[in-house]
Amino acid sequence: MADSLQILDADGSLVGERPVLDDVVLHDLFVHMLRVRCLDERMLKLQRAGRVGFVGTALGSEAAAIGSASALAAGDWLWSGLREGGAAVMRGLPLSEYLAQMYCNANDTAKGRQMCNHFQHKGSHYPSWSSVIGTQIPHAVGSAYASRMRGENSVHAVYFGDGATSSNGFHSGMNFAGVWKVPVVFVCVDNGWAISVSSESQTLGEYEDKGIAYGMPGVKVDGNDVLACRQAMEQAAERARAGEGPTLLVLKTYRMPGHSSSDDPSKYRSEEEVQAWREKDPIDRFETWLTDEGVLAKGARGVLETELFEEIDTAIHEQEAAPAMALKTLVEDVYETIPTHLKRQYNAFVAVAERFGSAQAGDGAFPL
Repeated sequence: MADSLQILDADGSLVGERPVLDDVVLHDLFVHMLRVRCLDERMLKLQRAGRVGFVGTALGSEAAAIGSASALAAGDWLWSGLREGGAAVMRGLPLSEYLAQMYCNANDTAKGRQMCNHFQHKGSHYPSWSSVIGTQIPHAVGSAYASRMRGENSVHAVYFGDGATSSNGFHSGMNFAGVWKVPVVFVCVDNGWAISVSSESQTLGEYEDKGIAYGMPGVKVDGNDVLACRQAMEQAAERARAGEGPTLLVLKTYRMPGHSSSDDPSKYRSEEEVQAWREKDPIDRFETWLTDEGVLAKGARGVLETELFEEIDTAIHEQEAAPAMALKTLVEDVYETIPTHLKRQYNAFVAVAERFGSAQAGDGAFPL
């Protein structure tokens, strides 16, 4: 079993080589991680209040997403698996668009066709993602192949959970990427559980060894160490950009809440396990080191949290006041000109709505 790449220990002490990053970059990394946590806290409360429908938080794994994605260039692509929305905000997804998608309102760039927490942003190369496990992996590989054919210098980072390593998409994507040597970085965020299936029940071997099977390096990283995650992605992206092929990164971390707002993790894991990981909190660890380095003043975290909550709450109020998605969007975009059969269906739908009233939001169980 290979040792994990680590720069900061769980107590915030430096155990690896200090990265060559200036204080502004280090401070910004901390703010981006903190924004993810503040945003997740607000979204989960809104979901419990029935104001948004679904949330998959990144609580406990902020370093994995922010650290690795921070090493990507502006022209690179980020293919999400679920918990990378905060990284998308860091890379350019406007907070207003993030929240509009959570509410599926008139400002939602997906036009209400995706369940909430399924973001996309063309401007930062962040494609819309699907809850179907592993399907983004061959998509990323094909897109990376196309980028190379066009002579672009972009790297495609594709994120997925440990559960996705059992999907057809994972094995197909890894095989094609290895054979074609496409500029892809596979990022397995091993957060301990694929809903209720533990990592140990998922595979007998080590996840990083799966890279070797497909002709690429497999690198295990302390996923709660933001600096190690960034360094691992820098090295993998540099390798891909140089034409040397893909890399599999395995970021070992932990999701503190359930898989999603629909999940009760107490049914399948112990509080002792959760507490052990709580003591490895990625934000606490980074805060300790930044404070010791003089990058972060003592007490600065509380001030930053207040500012971030104000920013988030302002955007929430704006999106809650936005109108609902127009009904006509049901038949837009698929065809350049709306065909007759869709016009008939839409008109029949409007007639029913006018006769019986608009449908009311339900309060039943939401899918995982």
